[in-house]
Amino acid sequence: MEHVGIMVNDMEESLSFYRDILGLELRNREWLNETIELAFLFFPEQPSVEIELVSGVPVENEGIVNHLAFTVKNIETELMRLKEAGVKLIDEKPLLILNGTTKIAFFEGPNGEKLELVER
Repeated sequence: MEHVGIMVNDMEESLSFYRDILGLELRNREWLNETIELAFLFFPEQPSVEIELVSGVPVENEGIVNHLAFTVKNIETELMRLKEAGVKLIDEKPLLILNGTTKIAFFEGPNGEKLELVER
């Protein structure tokens, strides 16, 4: 995968969330024109995959994404950390899927985007 684009309402709030809460680093940020701003973020341990935040385009015209998933080593610890940071959890406890081999839990980003933790 190269990147995932997420439509956002507030670039500063979204950058803060993806950097400070989820641990991504900002690679590049620029204005495409007078109304559209882009920001590209990545995880240091997986620099080839980016998350592109796009502001200035009405979400109803473009949509957001269904969900974006992040691999974690300990899902319970991450859920606790997110909750303490004030993140809205969709799943308070992990769900077991794929014959009990995988734990997942969903939470929301600052724009209502659905995000997922996955522990395999």
